[in-house]
Amino acid sequence: MQIDILCVGKIKESFFRNAIEEYKKRLSRYCRLSEIEVADEKTPDSASAEEERQIKEKEGDRLLSKIHDGAYVVALAIEGKSYSSEELAKELETLAVRGVSHIQFVIGGSLGLSPAVLRRADLLLSFSKMTFPHQLMRVILLEQIYRSYRIQRNEPYHK
Repeated sequence: MQIDILCVGKIKESFFRNAIEEYKKRLSRYCRLSEIEVADEKTPDSASAEEERQIKEKEGDRLLSKIHDGAYVVALAIEGKSYSSEELAKELETLAVRGVSHIQFVIGGSLGLSPAVLRRADLLLSFSKMTFPHQLMRVILLEQIYRSYRIQRNEPYHK
C-alpha cells in the first residue's frame, strides 16, 4: 500500500519532526509512506472572508496538483465522519481488500481545505470537532495509521 500525506506548509518544530520521523520509521514495516508538502499562504491577522477564501483556493490548487488520478483521497475535515481506531483500521483494511493500493490523506493549512479539495475527496475524515494545529494533525494522523496496521494484524498496541 502506498500512503501519501499531502499537507500545507512545512514542519518547523523539531519535536513534531521527531515524532513524524518515528512514525514513518514504524510504518515502513507496513506500507510505503511519503509526505508531500505544498507551500502555505501568509494569512494577514485581519484577513477578510474574501481574502481567506482566496488563500484556501490557492493552497487547494497546490494540493489538487499533487493528487493522483487513481488514488483514494481522504480529506481531514471537522465536518467529516468520525471513526474509532478500530473502525478506521477496518475501513483501511476494506479499502485494501477492494483493491485500493494508493491512499492520499490531505491536511489543509491554518484555514482548512478549499471546497474543491473537499469535493475531490472520496472520504471526509474528522478526528474531532476541536481544531488542532495542522502540524500536530500530521503526528496524530500517522499515529492512527500505525495503530490501524497494528489492530489489523492483532499486534499489541496500548489502548
